[in-house]
Amino acid sequence: MESCELTILMPCLNEAETLESCIKKAKMFLHKEKIHGEVLIADNGSTDGSREIAQQLGARVISVQTRGYGAALKSGIQQAYGRYIIMGDADDSYDFLNLNPFILKLREGNDLVMGNRFKGGIKHGAMPMLNRYLGNPVLSYLGRVFFKSNIGDFHCGLRGFKRDAFQQLDLQGNGMEFASEMVVKATLKKLHITEVPIQLFRDGRSRRPHLRPWRDGWRHLRLLLLFSPRWLFMTPGLVLLVSGIVLMSLLMSGPIEIGRVNLDIHTMLFSGLFMVVGVQAISFGIFATRIADSHSLPKIVKYFSMEQGLMAGLLLLAMGGVGSCYSLVIWMDHAFGPLIPAEMMRILIPSITALILGMQLIFSSFFMSLLTLHGQGD
Repeated sequence: MESCELTILMPCLNEAETLESCIKKAKMFLHKEKIHGEVLIADNGSTDGSREIAQQLGARVISVQTRGYGAALKSGIQQAYGRYIIMGDADDSYDFLNLNPFILKLREGNDLVMGNRFKGGIKHGAMPMLNRYLGNPVLSYLGRVFFKSNIGDFHCGLRGFKRDAFQQLDLQGNGMEFASEMVVKATLKKLHITEVPIQLFRDGRSRRPHLRPWRDGWRHLRLLLLFSPRWLFMTPGLVLLVSGIVLMSLLMSGPIEIGRVNLDIHTMLFSGLFMVVGVQAISFGIFATRIADSHSLPKIVKYFSMEQGLMAGLLLLAMGGVGSCYSLVIWMDHAFGPLIPAEMMRILIPSITALILGMQLIFSSFFMSLLTLHGQGD
């Protein structure tokens, strides 16, 4: 078989207990709907006879040496014959007899069709409580916020897509984070994505699932953050910068009393820290966005030239220098003797902060210019 309409792909690692049921259901679906297709098993090193079971049932089996859910699926997709691919776990938790909603949406022209277990129904015991009420909802919500996606179930393992569309995504994840990476990159590429409700059944295995909630949850969260510099760097950086500016401005004229709380030079010191870290985080966000996609840069950044950054940095250096020199003059007037710490620090902290911010802006402007030159060279 050189080409066909549909490949039903299942990653497999020691699924002998449930693999037969999944393959039979998939083949029955293809026969019932008269779809020219294949059942492909991406075996990830099974030692329980899963390969032999699949071969006896007429499924095509490929061996994947690199361990991991994503690695097995990537290899399977690359070797699939189908124009469309529907992937699903081989643990009998998905109904391979009812794949019509996926194939119909793909034929309509959608690039990626996601299953939504929360809309279709989750059978008792089919999903751990931690995943059902915390992990999946929270990570899916963050995915919708970070990437302006309308997908309600980012981690559903049953999904269909065009093989050609998949080739555009250049997916890298070898673990469970592969599921999120596919949705994120498809969204960023502005592919046509839709959802269909599906049911999730309790899997038929007697052993522990391959999924590790905390480890795999962190890997999903890490991926969402890395693909969203705006939320990883720029938003926290802006919050820190504004907070630092407000605190510094309020404390310049003297201490502030709020009830029994007295804010003075120690708080001012932390406000300077907030400003420095905030500018650094915003810079990282701009660099990361520029490297990933220059079109996603905020408008104000697109029109901000290296020369403007250098001028702003030099202005801050000048302000910091003036404040530092003023402090030195005051010390000289006291014959380089003891000074009142609170009064001097109210001058020195803003001055040193301005010096650091000035150097940051100058270096960041040069680095941003290098990235721009690199982009033009591409």
